[in-house]
Amino acid sequence: MTDLTGQLVLPDRILPGRLSFTDHLHALTPEPRAPECYILPGFIDCHVHGGDGADTMDGIDAIHTLSRFHARHGTTTLLPTTITNPWPDVLAALAAIAEVMRQGVPDGPDIAGAHLEGPFVSPHRLGAQPPFTLEPTPERVAQALAPGCVRIVTLAPELAHAPAAMEQFARAGVRVSLGHTTAGYEQAEQAICRVCAAGGVVGGTHLFNAMPGIESRRPGPAAALMCSDAYSEMIFDMHHVHPGSYRLAQRVMPDRLVFVTDAMRAAGLPDGPSQLGGQDVMVQDGTALLPNGSLAGSVLTLDTALRNAVATGTSLPQAAALLTRNPARYLGLADRGMLAPGRRADLVVLSPDLHVREVWVAGTRIA
Repeated sequence: MTDLTGQLVLPDRILPGRLSFTDHLHALTPEPRAPECYILPGFIDCHVHGGDGADTMDGIDAIHTLSRFHARHGTTTLLPTTITNPWPDVLAALAAIAEVMRQGVPDGPDIAGAHLEGPFVSPHRLGAQPPFTLEPTPERVAQALAPGCVRIVTLAPELAHAPAAMEQFARAGVRVSLGHTTAGYEQAEQAICRVCAAGGVVGGTHLFNAMPGIESRRPGPAAALMCSDAYSEMIFDMHHVHPGSYRLAQRVMPDRLVFVTDAMRAAGLPDGPSQLGGQDVMVQDGTALLPNGSLAGSVLTLDTALRNAVATGTSLPQAAALLTRNPARYLGLADRGMLAPGRRADLVVLSPDLHVREVWVAGTRIA
């Protein structure tokens, strides 16, 4: 049995206390003299392309590298994320993710599946996605499901075959995330209803980005997502989303907003040239841009997103929910996301200024 003492960040309060655990949490005990460090559940990132020079599309070794990088920043559960590429390359990346799930990542996070972002996206809302979009035909959906690793799919609901594809993914237990889309409010609302009717869970891919904005007479898909039971990702690096837009979303959907990094291979590296999906990217002052000026993923880590949220006035328990409890619920991972007896001992110890000191995955401290 291992014990950690500190300020335990619970859903509704911060409790000075002691955690006792093996691979799962056994007991939480009040400890009035606990040190001034914070103990949180491990972070969960359900949309991450790369880091430390590696990208999901590069294969097994690269997935190990990027996973260990994000683990050093508190991420204990991770979904490697594909990008729109030629279909054989996307299928090869899914096969690599499935193999990493079988092997595990020594000294790294739990790989809980894949996020298939592309190619089932709009060619008119590519963002930083390369131009290899495809329609989600039944045959392609079946090929994507075959490796058994897809947990989230980003899908534009206006595409041909999209209605049937959404139902096919939902029946397979895959979260259907609306994104990289030109859909309006009504079309997004219909898609949400269709997925829910098929027994599925709906999400939104990087809320407010790569989708029409909210206007007075054209509220767009963001409003449909926020006003429903859907979850929504957000890249809160202070570049993709204004703090005011974040505060609006957090106020409207505090239990359904999910922080993600959308990190690319340049995360953790110095500013300079990089690549995303075969495209040249320039990183400067923490912003990644394509040559045309479009945002190209991010160099964010989840510990930075947490600090950004707290800096905007969000309490630590509320901010922690955005990268622990909420994504766990979204992904259906009932064994993690909170400090409670019986949950996995996925833990992050933070300094008083919210920087990572220790990371534990299933009760084992990782380097």
